[in-house]
Amino acid sequence: MSRIGKLPISIPAGVTVSQKDDILTVKGPKGELTQYINPLISVNVEDGQITLSRQSDEKQERAFHGLYRALVNNMVIGVLEGYKKELELVGVGYRASNQGNIIELALGYTHNIFIQLPPEIKVETKSERNKNPLIILESCDKQLLGQVCSKIRSFRKPEPYKGKGIKFVGEVIRRKSGKSAGAK
Repeated sequence: MSRIGKLPISIPAGVTVSQKDDILTVKGPKGELTQYINPLISVNVEDGQITLSRQSDEKQERAFHGLYRALVNNMVIGVLEGYKKELELVGVGYRASNQGNIIELALGYTHNIFIQLPPEIKVETKSERNKNPLIILESCDKQLLGQVCSKIRSFRKPEPYKGKGIKFVGEVIRRKSGKSAGAK
């Protein structure tokens, strides 16, 4: 039995879960999320808990069991509390600003980069003197939030020599020494 898949998911107050065919819908104060569930996995919603089970012990079904349990758990947490990611721009002259759901990034290229974010994501930018600019993204959808953060980060990944680039707040960049360390 899958260690993750067999754990029940408790449904907190204010969250409703409904299932129609192979689509599971979770509604809460932060929003509504839907997820397709493979027919090999059966979902049971009763007594304020969601349990997932599988019919056989085949490798694919075992993989789906843990996967869908984790996805449904992320949906329940997302519609109740939401998810938040903070990105930090490290580098001289790197700036970020937003108008609604459009982010404008100045990352040392000849032109500024404009990104249109999905409507499910709320964005806020902070620029304080003598501090690195921050991009704060919030959403109830963990997958979508991770994809958007990855896309923003891909414009300037942190480099190991000076540490410049877009990184998550609290992320540690492994630094390398420069040319002078090898010369004798």
